[in-house]
Amino acid sequence: MSFYPLLRPLLFALEAETAHEAATRGLALAAATGTLRFAVDAPLEDPVEVMGLRFRNRVGLAAGLDKNGVHVDALAALGFGFVEIGTVTPKAQPGNPRPRMFRLPGSEALINRMGFNNLGVDALVHAVRRSKYRGVLGINIGKNAGTPLDEAEDDFVYCLKRVYRHASYVALNVSSPNTADLRQLQGANELDRVLGAICAERSRLAAKHERYVPLAVKIAPDLADEQIESIAARLTAHGIDAVIATNTTIAREAVAGQPHAEEAGGLSGAPLREPANRVIRALRAALPSGYPIIGVGGILSGADARAKIDAGATLVQLYTGLVFRGPALVAECARAIAS
Repeated sequence: MSFYPLLRPLLFALEAETAHEAATRGLALAAATGTLRFAVDAPLEDPVEVMGLRFRNRVGLAAGLDKNGVHVDALAALGFGFVEIGTVTPKAQPGNPRPRMFRLPGSEALINRMGFNNLGVDALVHAVRRSKYRGVLGINIGKNAGTPLDEAEDDFVYCLKRVYRHASYVALNVSSPNTADLRQLQGANELDRVLGAICAERSRLAAKHERYVPLAVKIAPDLADEQIESIAARLTAHGIDAVIATNTTIAREAVAGQPHAEEAGGLSGAPLREPANRVIRALRAALPSGYPIIGVGGILSGADARAKIDAGATLVQLYTGLVFRGPALVAECARAIAS
């Protein structure tokens, strides 16, 4: 029997970000003492090769839960087939003022405006070096809030150079709604500029380290079909290896009138399910057959994970669903989409 239903009322009695911190500390303690293995299902072995990497199963942890890479071992023990950490920036930054995370229990949703709060890329690399995890590790990189948009590629390149040796793949976050103007990088000219710079640097690093690290780009759900088609064309033109669909949404129609619904930030959870699936379907139609799509957004059950695969996703990722369903969701989703 899952322990999470017993813990959830206690965590939900706390402010959302405080609960997040308490939960991750508790998870780390349980992993360190060996008690975690008695509370979660054994990882499902359903190997699949994507981007030239061997994934233990198709269910991953989305970026955002472990921004600094300090809980990789504990999170991997929940049965994920891969773990993505970050978003990390070149320099440490505090993010936006608290409170900056809000629960909407009636809709099984969260709103956050964290603002890429993290300790900086060098701290993340130090944490990853200390980790014992040897599975697929994605590192999600972004730009500092103070970096002008026309210099964003410098931040992405800076981070790529530092994480390259330690990442299984690197994801570019050009779609968070919580860094001013960041989503403009999804525009045709801006995306060409960023991808050109990052792919040129990847080529240099691959030659230097004699190791090819795949690149993925994480995009927003709030895109028109023609924008999705434009992004898809640029991903393939630049040799990007995968796309992550999607980040959080700025739309509020699905939660209108609920407490906290008008808070600024990105909405995740159940209301994001269909908007993310729409983007996945559009990407699948626009991209070459077999091009990897990592589906994320609104997965709160195995059926939700299955719907992502049916829409065209290759892999899926969880975050907000863990808040509402707990660790048992990982195994449920992995079973639902097993080959």
